[in-house]
Amino acid sequence: MNGNVDGVVVGNGGIGGVESEYIRRHHKREVGDNQCSSALVKHIKAPVHLVWSLVRRFDQPQKYKPFISRCVVQGNLEIGSLREVDVKSGLPATTSTERLELLDDDEHILRIRIIGGDHRLRNYSSVISLHPEIIDGRPGTLVIESFVVDVPEGNTKDETCYFVEALIKCNLKSLADVSERLAIQDRTEPIDRI
Repeated sequence: MNGNVDGVVVGNGGIGGVESEYIRRHHKREVGDNQCSSALVKHIKAPVHLVWSLVRRFDQPQKYKPFISRCVVQGNLEIGSLREVDVKSGLPATTSTERLELLDDDEHILRIRIIGGDHRLRNYSSVISLHPEIIDGRPGTLVIESFVVDVPEGNTKDETCYFVEALIKCNLKSLADVSERLAIQDRTEPIDRI
């Protein structure tokens, strides 16, 4: 799927040179014959540090991911940490076990891999990277999320990509909503009355 849907650029449609360079640098990986992959782009009207403060919380994805009701991390928050995620009803899953593969606070990159759970996303891996930009004269954030996943038996690559892209689009829209609300609160300073 390619194009711009609800402010999220999907696939190669509408992705410019800057985005393409970031994808090449941070999101390139091998895709097997029975796998699908895509990259989605979202521009958020909030500074990188604020957006990253939400994304980097491997232990609290429910802060911006609307389909997660609960998350429990086993052990310390470090590379290799596992989290057990409870999924809200309405999706074809109830739990997911995920491993933190990369958390780079300097480059603003998070990579996770799903290693278990009662869903059909086998060998799922995702990378989300954040990049500073200026939007309407203010600090903003370019967010790129890419994934690779096996195509389940009985589904096509297009069906699988469409499903995963729909979930990521919802997550990115929610991330934008939460981040932009926090950015507005940060910009609102109390008025001192004499």
